[in-house]
Amino acid sequence: MFADLRCSPSCSRAGIHGTVALCPPDCFQYKGTLDVFYKIVRQEGFARLWRGTNAGLALAVPTVGIYLPCYDIFQNWFEELASQNVPTLTPYAPLVAGALARSLACATCYPIELARTRMQAFKVTQTGMKPPGVWKTLLGVISHVNGTGVQNNFQGYRVLWTGMGAQLARDVPFSAICWSTLEPIRRKLLGLVGDEANAVSVLGANFSAGFVAGSLAAAATCPLDVAKTRRQIETDPVRQLSMTTRKTLLEIWRDGGMKGLFTGVGPRVGRAGPSVVIVASFYEIVKCVLHQLRNIDRRRFFIQF
Repeated sequence: MFADLRCSPSCSRAGIHGTVALCPPDCFQYKGTLDVFYKIVRQEGFARLWRGTNAGLALAVPTVGIYLPCYDIFQNWFEELASQNVPTLTPYAPLVAGALARSLACATCYPIELARTRMQAFKVTQTGMKPPGVWKTLLGVISHVNGTGVQNNFQGYRVLWTGMGAQLARDVPFSAICWSTLEPIRRKLLGLVGDEANAVSVLGANFSAGFVAGSLAAAATCPLDVAKTRRQIETDPVRQLSMTTRKTLLEIWRDGGMKGLFTGVGPRVGRAGPSVVIVASFYEIVKCVLHQLRNIDRRRFFIQF
């Protein structure tokens, strides 16, 4: 009973039970986004708000490097295929391309995503104890499963993809909703500028379209994000291998109803909107700059010859 209430030694409300610092139950009951911030800072310090940042950065680079170029490739391929065979399907190219590109990026980089979630959920319970890094977290996941003797060693590596079904169930519709909303808005805004588009107009169009699309997609897929987080922070090896997204969603509904399914929707929307804006905007600006540089190189080539 007391293990669940074990708190950080720095928490001002912690009491002593034997040799263990214990918190009142309300320390672990969060009433909203600001309450989460307040209790994390009070219990573990201001710096803990940035826990998992190194994992987030390690995740962002390969994920974006796979996701956005693959999205462009898939979108161009589907648009060309649809225009030649079934023109009415052309508007759905961003939806299909976004879903496929996100699936590929998610499957490739998932272990880092798992480490990030575990690192963010880690709570310091001993004075001077340093939270584990990315590699230590992943090694801990593998050793924990192998130490229980669950089936065979293959399960130890399979557990690195624990909750990937929930991740895909969240990210695929997120990308489908996001890109199918972002592309029409962005094209309409860029159409207003016409051939005079420059870095500023590209940034403005992507900023507006990305914020709307990211916020809408984040709100719509929040229940799947809650299920993904529940599965990733599960520590029981048997439950890790038997849980499914459907079972997790039913458990959340049973415990908290509709409110439970949309737990954290505010921070999720607040994060997703700007994230989509930043990624999409700078990716398009880089493409625009590279395109202009390539045209300059071509003109130089023809001048020389």
